[in-house]
Amino acid sequence: MESRNQRGPETSARRPKSSGGVPLTIILLVSGLFLVGMFILAACSDSTQEPEVDPTLQTTLRPTFTSVPAGTLPAETTEEPVTPTATPSPPPSGPVEMKSPGYAMQAFLWWRPEVAQRDLELIRDAGFGWVKQVFAWREIEGTGKGQYDWSVSDRIVEQAESVGLHVIARLDSDPTWASGQAYPNTDNIIMTPPEDYQDFADFCYALASRYKGRIAAYQLWNEPNLSREWGGMAPDPEGYVDLLKEGYEAIKRADPNAIVISAGLAPTTRWDHVAMPDTEYLQRMYAAGAAPYFDALGAHGAGYRAPPELDPGEAANDPSYYNNGDSNCPGPLCRIYCFRHVEDLREIMVNHGDTDKQVVVLEFGWTIDSRPDSPYGWHAVSEEQQADYFVRAYQYAKEHWQPWIGVMSLIYMPDADWTEDDEQYWWSIAVPNYPQFLPRKAYRDLAPMEK
Repeated sequence: MESRNQRGPETSARRPKSSGGVPLTIILLVSGLFLVGMFILAACSDSTQEPEVDPTLQTTLRPTFTSVPAGTLPAETTEEPVTPTATPSPPPSGPVEMKSPGYAMQAFLWWRPEVAQRDLELIRDAGFGWVKQVFAWREIEGTGKGQYDWSVSDRIVEQAESVGLHVIARLDSDPTWASGQAYPNTDNIIMTPPEDYQDFADFCYALASRYKGRIAAYQLWNEPNLSREWGGMAPDPEGYVDLLKEGYEAIKRADPNAIVISAGLAPTTRWDHVAMPDTEYLQRMYAAGAAPYFDALGAHGAGYRAPPELDPGEAANDPSYYNNGDSNCPGPLCRIYCFRHVEDLREIMVNHGDTDKQVVVLEFGWTIDSRPDSPYGWHAVSEEQQADYFVRAYQYAKEHWQPWIGVMSLIYMPDADWTEDDEQYWWSIAVPNYPQFLPRKAYRDLAPMEK
């Protein structure tokens, strides 16, 4: 490294004269030795310091997007500089407006900060403005009532803010102390409502108070129309409305501008102690007085094997679109087997005069899981179809569902630790991996899509 003092003093063209009777040669010799010594000291000093970096020249390195067949990993990828396309905004002074449609991806940001940062940047770089993330109750207040651990949730909120993304926080997943249910368990129970709904309300209040103005929206519970997500008990719409009311009022006390979204309901034709159709469940929610206790309706819009524009009536009566093992098909319950089943839920809202609210599609997508032993193999699509259907679904909503459609959150920006044995692996828009980012065609097509 060259010294910043590499340029010596300018010299005169005229020969210097002697001074004070001291021989000129001695003066020149001493001066020269002095200058040489100063030069060496300066060079040594500079060599032990970190070089100064102009912050305007700094770039972020990210792996080149490499399209790969499902289930395969390339041997290597190259890296190229990527310039950030967005800057974080300060917390809003009022409620965040959901565009029609808004663009979101569900991500898995909890356990690995380095993966979380990469994935949030990738969501932003694709032009999406929202991320959906589970804020599991048992991970924050798991050790006992009022014993909160905010370390991970603080980091996630800060990371989302750093890239300018709005957050939909899914609140569910009870701690054992609140429900009496141990996890994991042998009964395939994912979550259980608390014995005292006030405990959930207190958690909602604490969370919304801590992140007031920073978390834009809250989803209260997930798929309560399935027994496995309601403590193994039969689906109970009236019980869920009681839980929704407690959580809604607590969040609004803490942050009046927060958007509260009802639980996304699972599309199903089963109607017994194990599951209840989402349309029946929603009808009973309204009958139980749910309308005042959500700002937007949560919905799930799995596409199965149908293209996104397919009419639900056609899906219900065409065996090529529904599961041939479903004894309820053909029939009206089989309208679930397409993306536009979301319209059936919207019709129920309209019939109850709840037209001013938006619908938030909290999950939608198509799987490419063609494994012979997979229970989802019957409706697998190709990787090319998956990409095409995602883009067309957003386009259809933009053209036909405005203004009532809100954010649409696709599944998934994957958990980097998923393997081919995980069902979610095959729904994802990238091959789960880190540090290399291995996008499937869906991500590559969604990124340049007009939004």
